Amino acid sequence: MLTFDNVCFQYDSEDFSIIDHLSFTVKQGEFVSVIGASGCGKSTVFRLVNKLLTPSSGEILVDGKNIQGLKSYCGYMPQHDLLFPWRTVKENVKLPMEIVGGYTRAEMDEKAEHALESVGLKDWGNKAPRELSGGMRQRAAFARTVLTGSDLLLLDEPFSALDYLTRLSMREWLLEQWEREQKTVLFITHDVEEAVFLSSRILVAEESPITYLKSIEVPAGYPRTREELKRPEIVELKEQLIGMLRRKTA
Repeated sequence: MLTFDNVCFQYDSEDFSIIDHLSFTVKQGEFVSVIGASGCGKSTVFRLVNKLLTPSSGEILVDGKNIQGLKSYCGYMPQHDLLFPWRTVKENVKLPMEIVGGYTRAEMDEKAEHALESVGLKDWGNKAPRELSGGMRQRAAFARTVLTGSDLLLLDEPFSALDYLTRLSMREWLLEQWEREQKTVLFITHDVEEAVFLSSRILVAEESPITYLKSIEVPAGYPRTREELKRPEIVELKEQLIGMLRRKTA
């Protein structure tokens, strides 16, 4: 689904490449998390995938095609929901279809209503974003991301601003959505437990600049519950990941 092939990128303000000859792949239907210390370049990877930044060299491919020749190929959900306060929740969810074009008003309404129902917001479409809780706003933002129609979703710490208990419920909810929608998800988080709970595979940025991402399989299947986190091999994996990140920040 996604391939980085020897990709380099350097910010104008820096004298080194923060992404340096990086290669990795994400397969169709995987849920892959990227973890690493703050400022190591994780979000830069996302900005390269969604073309907010352009590599200085190398190629980024989606379904085997260079993204520079593609228009609509990924959905991006940042840390904050970024719902427009002057639009209703349903109008916010319809935005990707308005941008892409080719839909009638009735088609957009139908798809938006179905998307809101699928994330548990059936009766909230005509509300203003300010009337929703933080978790509800993130669910609306996810519905909007899905309506890009893309099979590849980039989720950049979408739960970081939520309280602990809400984050726990949102993780479980997200896995349900992923299993139903059968999308490919690339997920950035600073939370090791979150990465382990959600992911089929974790990519670890052990150094900055990022020259490679260490790939670690999570030894647990789906559907997944919080009880999985108590298994000895999962506890061992969490400690291994924490140790890798501590070495990076030491």
